[in-house]
Amino acid sequence: MVVRSWSAVAFWLPLGLTLAACTDLGEPATTQPRAMMEPPAPAGPPRIALLLPLTGLKADLAKSMLKGAQLALSAPGSPALDVQDTGGDSDRAGAAARQAVASGDRMILGPLTAEETAVVAPVAESAGVPVLAFTSDPLAAAPGVWTMGLTPGQQMRRLVGAARNDGRQHLAAILPEGALGDALQSAFGQAASDAGLEPPVVERSEPGLAGFTAALKTISNYESRRGELEARIKALREETDPAARQQAAELAAKPVDPPPFDALLVGETGDGLLQAAEVLPAYDAVGPAVRILGPALWAQQTGRLGRLAGGWYAALDPTTRAPFVAAYQAHYGNPPSPFADYAFDAAAIARVLSGEADFSTAALTRQEGFTGVDGAMLLLPDGHVHRALAIWQITPGGGARIVSPAPEDISQPAS
Repeated sequence: MVVRSWSAVAFWLPLGLTLAACTDLGEPATTQPRAMMEPPAPAGPPRIALLLPLTGLKADLAKSMLKGAQLALSAPGSPALDVQDTGGDSDRAGAAARQAVASGDRMILGPLTAEETAVVAPVAESAGVPVLAFTSDPLAAAPGVWTMGLTPGQQMRRLVGAARNDGRQHLAAILPEGALGDALQSAFGQAASDAGLEPPVVERSEPGLAGFTAALKTISNYESRRGELEARIKALREETDPAARQQAAELAAKPVDPPPFDALLVGETGDGLLQAAEVLPAYDAVGPAVRILGPALWAQQTGRLGRLAGGWYAALDPTTRAPFVAAYQAHYGNPPSPFADYAFDAAAIARVLSGEADFSTAALTRQEGFTGVDGAMLLLPDGHVHRALAIWQITPGGGARIVSPAPEDISQPAS
C-alpha cells in the first residue's frame, strides 16, 4: 500500500484537496422537509447526506463533527452536503435516511450510534446507498455499512500481530463481564486465528478486585504451580525446628514455573485496572515472561499505570493527526474532538468518490485503501475497517511511548 503524506495530500485524493484549500465554510446547513417521491435528477455536484445529533445531549460533539466534514469538503468541486439532524433518536435517524434517499443523495455519512445505524442500514441498502457510520460497535458493520470508529477488532488485530512478532505464542485474557468484554473476547479470538495462533484461553471476571483475582488465580494455574508449594512452605515455617525453617527458605528460593501463557490481555480500565496491576505480580503474570496487553482505552490513564510498565496497547499516533488539528483550529478557533476525525475522513472519502463519479462498493474497498487524519485505513467488503495503529508501551514512571509505529501496509495480520 502506498500511503501519501497527510501534509501534502489531506486524503488519498487525486483532485488535490490540501489543507491550504480550506475556505470559509459558513454556518451549518439546514434541511427542509421534502415529500417522499422519486429521487430528483441531481444538478451539479452529487449530494452527500450527513446524519448527526445536532440537537440533544450530544449536540456539541455533533457540531464538531459537522465542522470536520465541512472542512473536508471545502475545496471547489466537492459534493454538496445534505445535513440531517437525528437528535440522537433511532426513529429520526431512519426518517433522515429515507429523506436522503428520496433526495437522491449518493452516500450517507453517519449516524453516530450503533442503534441509529441499525435503523439507517436497511433504508440505505434498499436504495443501494453506501453508509459510513461513526460508531465503533463491530456489530454495526455489514456489507454496504462501514464502521468508521476505532473498534476492538482493529485494536486486537494490531496487538496480536505485534505480540506474535515479539515471540508470544500462548495468549490468554481476563475480560470483564458485559458488552466491552464480549467485544474484546470476539476480537481477540479472531485476531489470534488470523495470526495463525491457537485460540486464547479466556476467563471472564466479575466486577471488583475479588472477581479479577479469582479469574487470575484460575487462568494462571496458581494451585498447580504454587498452591501446594506455598502450603508446604507455610507449614515448615510454623515448625520450631531450625532445619524445617531452612528447608522452607530453600523451597521459597526455588524458581516457580511461569503461567501457561506468555501474553495476557487485561480488559479492565479505570480504577479496576489500577487494582488489577497490584495483584498481577503475585500470580507471576509479569514481564519478561508475560507481556500484558490492553485496549486503547488505556491511553486515557497512562500516567497512573507505572505498575504495568512494559504492557502494550494499540492506539492511534497523535503526530499523524497534528496537521488536521492545526487546520481545524486555524479555521474554527478551537481544537477538534476526536470524533471530528471520523467525520473528516468519511467526507474526504466521499470527495474522492465524487471526483471519480463512482460510489460503488468496489471503489470504497479499493486495494490501496485510503489515508485519513489518523493514518492508513482499508475498507473491507464486510463493512469492517482496518486502521494503521501504533503499539504503545507503558513506561515505569507512568506514561507511554511508541515501540512499533503505525505500519504503512495494513493488509497483513501483524498490522
